[in-house]
Amino acid sequence: MHIVPPALERLIKELGYFPGIGEKTATRLALHILRKPATDAKRLAEALAELHNSIQLCSVCYTFSETDTCDVCSDVRRKSDVVCVVEEPGDLLAIEKTAVFKGVYHILHGALSPMDGIGPDELKIKELVKRIQTGGIKEVVLATSSTVPGEATAAYLANLLQKSPVATSRLACGIPMGMDIKYADIHTLGRAIESRQSLD
Repeated sequence: MHIVPPALERLIKELGYFPGIGEKTATRLALHILRKPATDAKRLAEALAELHNSIQLCSVCYTFSETDTCDVCSDVRRKSDVVCVVEEPGDLLAIEKTAVFKGVYHILHGALSPMDGIGPDELKIKELVKRIQTGGIKEVVLATSSTVPGEATAAYLANLLQKSPVATSRLACGIPMGMDIKYADIHTLGRAIESRQSLD
């Protein structure tokens, strides 16, 4: 006897594959979809079906795009000589929301993690080197996360680009805005001290 109808059970299982979605959340989402009109579910299914047909990687920075060159790379107002290297397209979106960075990007599609079988060849590192060798780039900003794989990737890239004619910088890490210093963990506080800036 099926307490949950098989079709609903399949949807719950599929939704459960998404990161951060447990069985309870997957069940809640599936029931929400079921309660909505069939036209809403059909629109969602069509959007999912179109996703892989419509989206490709930008031939310059390797972010997701519907055209060969993404909107950022094709924007003549951007500083094409400053390249921000990030792990994933989601990192690009986060930086763009700040409206502070005016350069362009390079997406690695991951971070170095030998334990998971992710080495330099599994990332878009060769493409970054080739892009730099082509010329026209003055600075590379390493904006990988401050996780162990992110730090390892930044260190690897910094070493790789050491003999390159481009300037290499790393995002500053430290105390979040509005945080009381006594509540910061020792690693965050240590990084904040190391990344301190002159006020001159």
